[in-house]
Amino acid sequence: MFKAFFRRKRWFHKAYGGSAAILVLLVAQLEVALWINRLNKRFYDVWGDAAHHLSTDLYQALLPFIWISGLSVLITTLAVYITSKFVFWWREAVTFHYLTLARRKKPDIEGASQRIQEDVARFAKVMETIAWTIVGSVFTLIGFVPILWSLSSGVQIPILSKIPGSLVWVCFATSIGGFLISWIVGSKLPGLEYDQQTVEAAFRKELVYCEDEPDKYENTKLFQERFRDIGGNYNRLIRFNALFDIWKNTYLMFIWMVPFAVLASGLAVGLITFGIMMQVNDAFTRLNNTIAQFIQNWQIITEVRSIYRRLGEFEQQLTDPNPKQKEETPEVETEAKEPEVINDKQ
Repeated sequence: MFKAFFRRKRWFHKAYGGSAAILVLLVAQLEVALWINRLNKRFYDVWGDAAHHLSTDLYQALLPFIWISGLSVLITTLAVYITSKFVFWWREAVTFHYLTLARRKKPDIEGASQRIQEDVARFAKVMETIAWTIVGSVFTLIGFVPILWSLSSGVQIPILSKIPGSLVWVCFATSIGGFLISWIVGSKLPGLEYDQQTVEAAFRKELVYCEDEPDKYENTKLFQERFRDIGGNYNRLIRFNALFDIWKNTYLMFIWMVPFAVLASGLAVGLITFGIMMQVNDAFTRLNNTIAQFIQNWQIITEVRSIYRRLGEFEQQLTDPNPKQKEETPEVETEAKEPEVINDKQ
């Protein structure tokens, strides 16, 4: 999947040229974010103490946000456009790579058409979100860790005040702790998503047969069995998704309070201003979101993991020199899995 795009001469200029353009735009986005963070201090100091400032001061503190917001919109729009083109090129490269392998081997693989068309398209689409999140998170860490470290001097909580860069460590602790709990709570989701794609493919396969032999539509019992498999696994999937949503929404509901709780004592004794408080909140939120993004998009991560597994198995089957020996195994595994799904429904 990756070699087909990044290690083929035909796609070299698009793969690495597109990657370079996206990185440049990510750096530009980071610069805008840092600029906004610096403006936050002056803005909230002026507006938080409006009685001691002229009305012109209030508007002068607001004006920079107007033009920098326009710049941010331009950069973000351009980044989304280039990323979408990049992902489509990636999909095209992988699609024709698999078509070339299939043409050479002419395999008889369950759901081959679905994997080449639908799974590749879904993989490219979700990778757009995941890759943007990962790379953007790295840039955010590089840009905002020094800011949050320097602002940690305002912490007055006895234990934390003695730790250099305490705000950074608090941010990492809450973010990584949230990620680890998410991994545990969502551990069942990738397997269930994979099984869902499998039973959906089995149902779709029977419908495809009906296109050539319409009499097969009369086999109501078979379709009911196939759909019962879908329903059984789907019910398990939505139950585990609901459990994960409870955790995710609870985490997001309370995490925004952390910087205020840590810095409240410093604000109360006048060690920091309200502007610094909001600057810290902005930096803390951006850093926390670098990891919280994975929690918010966990279902997407689950989807890409299951798709990657299916496409990996598909590519292995296409490149396997002994197809007959390998093709028998999935059938046994599928037969073993189907009763498990039905029993769960029951």
